[in-house]
Amino acid sequence: MANYQALGDGIYCIDTALYRTGMAACYLITEGDAAAFIDTGTYFTIPHLLEVLDAIGLSPAHVHYVIPTHVHLDHGGGAGELMAHCPNATLITHSKGIPHMVDPSKLQAGSTVVYGAEAFAKDYGKLVPIPAERARAALEGEKISLNGRQLLLLETAGHANHHICIFDTQTQMGFTGDTFGISYREFDTPQGAWLFAPTTPVAFDPGHWQASIDKLMALNPQAMHLTHYGRVTEMERLSHMLRQSVTDLSQLALKAYETESDSVKRKALIQDQIRTLWLQQLREHGCTLSTETCLELLAVDLDLNAQGLEVWLQRLAKKAA
Repeated sequence: MANYQALGDGIYCIDTALYRTGMAACYLITEGDAAAFIDTGTYFTIPHLLEVLDAIGLSPAHVHYVIPTHVHLDHGGGAGELMAHCPNATLITHSKGIPHMVDPSKLQAGSTVVYGAEAFAKDYGKLVPIPAERARAALEGEKISLNGRQLLLLETAGHANHHICIFDTQTQMGFTGDTFGISYREFDTPQGAWLFAPTTPVAFDPGHWQASIDKLMALNPQAMHLTHYGRVTEMERLSHMLRQSVTDLSQLALKAYETESDSVKRKALIQDQIRTLWLQQLREHGCTLSTETCLELLAVDLDLNAQGLEVWLQRLAKKAA
């Protein structure tokens, strides 16, 4: 049974059922009888997306666009399967992501290295290729029309070098994948949302990320829709929190590089330091969840963030050599 929420203005937040409820979402935008999916979840998510279409009186034939913000599996892993059900849809994503949508074999191999073969099969299923003639690259600054509703496409590197964000000019709201960070609703307090930067492998770039935040905030957004998880407001406060998170995590990794030369031990050190940082921030934010619960909710991110920072350090070392 699909778990989704109508947010108003023809926007629906759909839980992709990855790992747990409230972990990952994708979004459906409708304008009249036209629909667009932003991010898709995994292969296993697609029946839920089709259920939502049916529940709101639309069919797969009404889907004009499928737009993965980037091709990490929690965002675009189900794109091929969704496209197979939507005969009139065009897939749009970053030019660097298009080859992986048309031939996902390298994406699957790389993701298997990150997650492990057993976890890949259990959590992500399979990747379905998309015919090349049904996919095209997003152009920086272009606007696509959804029954006259203008969706602005923006390149936003930093988390990934093949990341785009979508800005709905009708509502002045963004759909940001991972570029505007991760903010789980369980950590909301009277102070508002708590947010951090996901440094998932393999293309963390703090400089480009800060520039992408500049680009998004220049549009004076009223809200952002995060894949992880849901709609957030308080744009000024959260943008400052995100900037600080990018800085904190990069500095933490650089200090670990100075003190530990072994990559395996360094990754463990980085993960321990992220854990300490996040728990401290949560307490300062007024979070009253137990430490055990906090760490359970953050377990996947702690591991992936540490992996990504270690990859970044190795990349910096190669450049310096």
